[in-house]
Amino acid sequence: MDRADQTRLGPADKGIPERAFGLTAEEFLTTEPRLADFWTPLIVLDDAAMRHNVDTMARWVDERGLELMPHGKTTMAPALWRRQLEAGSTGITLATMGHVRTGRSLGLTSIMLANSALDQRALRWLVGELADPDFRFVCWADCLDTVAVLDRTLSELAPPRPLEVCVELGVPGRRAGARSVADGIAIAERIAASPVLRLAGVAGYEGVIDSHRNTETVAAVRTFLERQIELHRAIEHLYDDAPALVTAGGSGFFDVVAEVYAAAGAGQGAARFVLRSGAYVTHDDGIYRQLSPFGETAGQDGPRFQAAMRGIGRVISSTEPGLVLLDGGKRDFPYDEGLPIPRQLADDLGAPWRPLEASISELNDQHAFLTTDLPVGSVVELGLSHPCTAFDKWRVLPVVDSWESGRVVELVRTHF
Repeated sequence: MDRADQTRLGPADKGIPERAFGLTAEEFLTTEPRLADFWTPLIVLDDAAMRHNVDTMARWVDERGLELMPHGKTTMAPALWRRQLEAGSTGITLATMGHVRTGRSLGLTSIMLANSALDQRALRWLVGELADPDFRFVCWADCLDTVAVLDRTLSELAPPRPLEVCVELGVPGRRAGARSVADGIAIAERIAASPVLRLAGVAGYEGVIDSHRNTETVAAVRTFLERQIELHRAIEHLYDDAPALVTAGGSGFFDVVAEVYAAAGAGQGAARFVLRSGAYVTHDDGIYRQLSPFGETAGQDGPRFQAAMRGIGRVISSTEPGLVLLDGGKRDFPYDEGLPIPRQLADDLGAPWRPLEASISELNDQHAFLTTDLPVGSVVELGLSHPCTAFDKWRVLPVVDSWESGRVVELVRTHF
């Protein structure tokens, strides 16, 4: 992850000022830009808050004998992956083989694919990458048919080393994963019997159970994770001498994962217990603020994340009392897990912010409906929910050293 971004900025980069066109991000930053130079609408990242979140998670994971391979599909931003890796993450998790190819092109050397890899063309490319002895890669399989396709395809392609595969355990009726421990055992036996595959461990995603943090959901998450440990122990005799991988942990219930993994011996033996939480790097003002154990329900003395992702929209229409329109909508701000939340108002970018009591009732493609009366031309700071559907709307996002200063210290480029 030491490859500098040499992409030249241009008109296709939303919000970027014209004086940046033709420059690399590094060259543009030498001009000491400020947020007031940018066009609206915008999504802005807070450097101080991101540093706090990354450091907080790294310390917490290390204290519990866990590894962290954060889900990079949240941001698809190598600049943010670099922060996570430099803080101690042992690799990056990705969701598709397209992501994997992108990650390799950007310098990643340790990748977990939280999915199956079956496309023959993608596997042919992967076989070439496996010739690099420094490249660590593992994918998942959740049914015997998947293992059969992998075995057949790779036998024809003759990889330089076996492909590492985890057995994915799931939940009936939900996305992916073997439906029972018995099914998982059968899959593990089939992987272990293949000369072109290596049984790497067990995997799963507890977030498929529910997106609300309550007593019933936490109990169901715990039961799921205990079944995963049951599967891991049932197939231990099939592992080779390399450390087995046990992995779960999205951004909502990683505290429960850590508790179950601690009881299973995390940090005490050879097995690698790995969390994959990804949204923590920016956190949010919506779903993860409510769901994360380090969100608004965190204990007074416990760790807390800070929202490091904010939207900015400008009032462009005031045609009836109690309603104004902002210049950003579904193409600019996430909305699938809650509408943006107005937080502050300013006369313009660079002017002092002041509190704002209002709400957004609706988003169109390019407009937000704000239920209040505001002067046309003023700007509104928005709290945002769900970073996974925020980053994909932007090719470049400015990073300010702090929200108060408005000094732009980095440009984060995404690769969706």
